[in-house]
Amino acid sequence: MDLLTGSQTLLFAILVSVMTLLIWGRWRYDLVAFSALIAALLLGVVPVDQAFSGFGHPATIIVALVLVISRGLSNSGAIELATKRIIKASRPVSLHIGIMATIAAALSTVMNNVAALALLMPVDIDTANKAKRSPALTLMPLSFATILGGMVTLIGTPPNIIVATFRGQAVGQPFTMFDFAPVGAACAAAGVLFITLIGWRLIPSERRRGNAARQLFDVDDYLAELEIQDEGKAVGARIGDLEALSGTGEIQIIGLIRNEQRLPSINRDDVIQIGDVLLIQGRPEGIEKFAGKLGLEYMGTEKTPEIRSRSDLVLNEVVVPENAFVDGQTIGQLRIRSRFGVNLVGISRRGMNIRARLRQSIIRRGDILLLMGPAEALAEATRYLGCLPLAGRGLQLIRREKAGMAALIFAGAILLASAGLVQLPIVLGGVVALYAFTGIVPIRELYDQIEWPVIVLLGSFIPLGQAFDMTGGASLIAGHLVSLSHGYSHIVVLIALMVITMMLADVINNTATAVIASPVAIDIARELSLTPDPFLMGVAVASSCPLLTPIGHKNNTLILGPGGYRFGDYWRLGAPLELLVLLISIPLIQIFWPLVPMVWPQ
Repeated sequence: MDLLTGSQTLLFAILVSVMTLLIWGRWRYDLVAFSALIAALLLGVVPVDQAFSGFGHPATIIVALVLVISRGLSNSGAIELATKRIIKASRPVSLHIGIMATIAAALSTVMNNVAALALLMPVDIDTANKAKRSPALTLMPLSFATILGGMVTLIGTPPNIIVATFRGQAVGQPFTMFDFAPVGAACAAAGVLFITLIGWRLIPSERRRGNAARQLFDVDDYLAELEIQDEGKAVGARIGDLEALSGTGEIQIIGLIRNEQRLPSINRDDVIQIGDVLLIQGRPEGIEKFAGKLGLEYMGTEKTPEIRSRSDLVLNEVVVPENAFVDGQTIGQLRIRSRFGVNLVGISRRGMNIRARLRQSIIRRGDILLLMGPAEALAEATRYLGCLPLAGRGLQLIRREKAGMAALIFAGAILLASAGLVQLPIVLGGVVALYAFTGIVPIRELYDQIEWPVIVLLGSFIPLGQAFDMTGGASLIAGHLVSLSHGYSHIVVLIALMVITMMLADVINNTATAVIASPVAIDIARELSLTPDPFLMGVAVASSCPLLTPIGHKNNTLILGPGGYRFGDYWRLGAPLELLVLLISIPLIQIFWPLVPMVWPQ
């Protein structure tokens, strides 16, 4: 067995540490990746002159531009108009899933698959509520369909972009826009068919019976904090008398906070004092009636007197996506009451209640937040928190008159890139510029649409991936894979590479997996004196469909709370779907990207 060199040992140690931290999930993946890059620079395994080369890499630029373009397509309203005409709550579940999954997969071919899910998820949840069925039946199929659709084109998912650039470095010509289509489209079509006919039935029955979205409006699902700010009906009354005094019968007092400390238990004979905070459980309208009748105020509203006009209050549910600004913080730290006049009324986490003081509860990805406040402030607060609305309540300004213009500009750019007349980063940059000049994406929102944690991840990992290749680490792994399959067909090596890549993608970020696996694929091809295309295409397929866990892909995280799913629910549908992708993609790769001999330069 070959001994590791000093540089290889250090780089392997860094990569293993990164994978461990990403699986643990304690720190954000962009922080982990950037820290790994700094460590590699200090240890000398990444040259100083290549330290930040990843941030100017074509793959990083393309990902950033695609995110902005996705927002432009959303802002134009073309997708909204189409889905409203097509989606009906009266359809059977299987037919609804088939239609939604087809739309989702199609959208993901021309826009970022996270953006595609963000557009369609509110439609799906609203349809589930109208049909009085659990959104858990349809949200996981919807998420998986967007992931599968991203496999079809170069811009559908970041792993395809990364694989294409590695191919360009290896043979001088990257994969083009539709090179992924012969394999990716077949996998997406088969996956959508499987999801429609069989897959959704594999979702656990207890999840299908529940309704995490509707439970947000059940009596037991909301907590509010009401403060006794001055003399009124509540002051001097006993806790046991307040519910009867309110006369609403729609709330329950479940806690008392005094001097910033929640009392360990409620004594019904305790007398209410000025400055006390009551933890109230009930429906939003019941809480509001109770507060109004007793003259109570939501915590902190003395700083925002405009919220006291309760006639203008509305409710919005929002979901916390991965790496949202609010993720890992408390609402108290972000001060949304004093900033926007918006209250956090409730939190739902994987279908379970959070019975703690709201402003001290740490918000996690996948949580559903119920926000209450003036309508004009909710949109701004939602953007500030980095959340996505779960229902179409007008939070997003749709520029419907520009739908045709947005679609035409984008279609023209795709044609130019596909014909090879203009390089993809340049033509996508032109689309972003035209979207900004025409107001499809306002200039003030331009940089807000870029998912900066993904950019930092890519910018940090690309130099690490290049060092992994340059130090011989990728060649070492490739050699071991080839030697283990000695005497077997080269197809066995391809299968092994895809299975390992797929397993990695399920537990760490799929983008990071593509960066690590691509140089291994190239070195396997070099070891076998074959063209790298089938192995790179295998990496693209395997890293683009992490379906076993909620952490392998942001879309799976995004549906965790709204669907009321648990960590172990994903493999039930994801495992047979990943197996189906392998069974379809492997023979198709051999047909469209055969294992052809190639003389590699020494």
